Order: sequence, then C-alpha cells, then structure tokens
Amino acid sequence: MAKRNRGSNRPGQRHPDRHAPARQQPRPAGRPAQGLSDAEEARAAELESQIVAQERAAQANLGRSRDRSRGAEPDRIGRARGQSPLAIRAAEEYGYVTRDVRRIIRVAALMAATLGVMFVLIDVLHVIKV
Repeated sequence: MAKRNRGSNRPGQRHPDRHAPARQQPRPAGRPAQGLSDAEEARAAELESQIVAQERAAQANLGRSRDRSRGAEPDRIGRARGQSPLAIRAAEEYGYVTRDVRRIIRVAALMAATLGVMFVLIDVLHVIKV
C-alpha cells in the first residue's frame, strides 16, 4: 500500500514554506500605514469610472457591429439574453472552431459528391471498367 501524503501532489500546487519567516514588503518613505489619502481615493475612483465607461463603450460598439452584420434594425440594438462579457469573449476566441467545422463539412460534401460521381460512372453507366 502506498504511503499517504498530506495535501495535494498536483503540479503547480505547492504548500508555503513553513520554516521561512514571513516577508514584509518595504513601505515607501513618507507614506502613512493607514491606507490611501482622500486625494488618492478620489483619483482611483475617477480612473475606475473612466475604465468602466471605456468598457461599456467597447461593449456597445461590439454589439452594434454584430447586430449590423446580422441585419438587425439600428433602433432595436440590445444585448441578447445570456450575452455576458465572458460569453462575448468566448464567441470571439473560438470563432476559429466555427470556421474549421465549416471547412470540414465542405470537404466531406466534396468527398461525398466525388464518391457519387464515381459510383455512377463505374456501376451505373459502366464508363470506367474496373
């Protein structure tokens, strides 16, 4: 029977070193230990609102271009149910899968058509003697 180990032995899963002292990050000189000042918090809130506005604009542009490509009317632009940012990113990321499946279907149809022509020429019309 194998010896049992505590914890996980999966790759990438390491236990913290229990014998090493905890490292503290050095604090910049002149900075209070309590946190951010009011001016820093206001600046952070301003930056966050700008980032959120940019993300919303990008999402809106993406939705408009998608609806235009589908032939939707401009006044009926809206996010479809279940179209979260994760679903949108996944649809963009895995677009190559759709192209590959279409290419596979096209090649299979071409092979089936060739097989059908060969069947007609060989077995039905006896044009090609095998």
